[in-house]
Amino acid sequence: MLSEPRLPALGRAGGRPGHIPTSSPSSCVRSGRRLLGHVKSLGRLRLRRRQSTTAGGKSSAGAEPPAPGTAPRRRRGKMASRSLRLLLLLFVGLLSYPGVSGISIETDNKNVKAEEFKEAILSCKHKFSKGMSLRIEWKKIQSQGVSFVYYNSEFTGDLRGRAEMLNTGIRIRNVTRRDSGTYRCEISAKSEEGQRLGEATITLTVLVAPTTPVCEVPSSAMTGTVVQMSCKENEGSPPSEYQWYKNGVALLEKTGTGSARAANITYTMNKKSGTLLFNTVTKNDTGEYFCEASNGIGLSQKCSVKRMQVDDLNVSGIIVAVVLVALVMVLCGLGVFYAQKKGYFAKESSSQKKMNYQSTNEKARLLCSLVCFKSFKYLQSSLDL
Repeated sequence: MLSEPRLPALGRAGGRPGHIPTSSPSSCVRSGRRLLGHVKSLGRLRLRRRQSTTAGGKSSAGAEPPAPGTAPRRRRGKMASRSLRLLLLLFVGLLSYPGVSGISIETDNKNVKAEEFKEAILSCKHKFSKGMSLRIEWKKIQSQGVSFVYYNSEFTGDLRGRAEMLNTGIRIRNVTRRDSGTYRCEISAKSEEGQRLGEATITLTVLVAPTTPVCEVPSSAMTGTVVQMSCKENEGSPPSEYQWYKNGVALLEKTGTGSARAANITYTMNKKSGTLLFNTVTKNDTGEYFCEASNGIGLSQKCSVKRMQVDDLNVSGIIVAVVLVALVMVLCGLGVFYAQKKGYFAKESSSQKKMNYQSTNEKARLLCSLVCFKSFKYLQSSLDL
């Protein structure tokens, strides 16, 4: 869009060349009263000075001449009085001159909402006769500044080719989320009374349907642990709300009353953030979960189904696995002790026997490591159960 030029906007003080700034009648009256007050104050001051000078002359005929600088001050006072009179005359002349006046601009809807990729109409109405010469401008107000969208009888920027004029309003086709924002319609018209200015502000909100949310569901969990599922999508406008489902049935929101209380709910579902929290998950919570996002615009979107398996902690299996691992380690130690006692690991003088000793020692250590590894895998599988 074109950036707004440095020329003042319509309806602002200091308008375009040849235009007179807009002034409200109340402000003009207040300014006139202040000027009249200044003139009266100055008149009273001059009157007091004349009276004091006359009285001083009568009381002391042979008084000393006035001090140096008194005459220039009197001349400056006379000049100030003349200047105020000229300003007063100019002000009265401006009030009687047919200058700029404000007009009322109306709109059918100050807050327009439109779905994405559909059309939006921003209305701007006035009560001028058709024969009057109008100047129409549309601007978009953004945080970084104000820019034109309709200027010199043509659209600019992103609206070029997508918008058209409806009298003094505009129709935007195929709106996108980038079109959201605040727009200002400004109209100026020439009449017998002078230039007339007015404006209206309209807010456009583009509604966007949600996209497919991203769900996070753990595949397995142990009973008694804390489990949290999440669901989120960031494209919807207004923001989406989320509903969780288990085995195809919508989960109830925990409210503490009614059916939700009677169902003895063990979870907390937040529809705003999309979280599903189990403080102490149980085997009954095993099932297939998915989440659905909706904001009232377009169709609801849901993520893929994911299964969570909840199992009890196998205490007996853990005990058995620990006992077996301990037994295998004891047997492995006894085997090494027996081999060393029989002289399998004894050092001999010849190099060949030394090599045989090293080879046997490595084999024993390898066997021990293999047995420990198998025991550890068995213990891990027992914990999974």
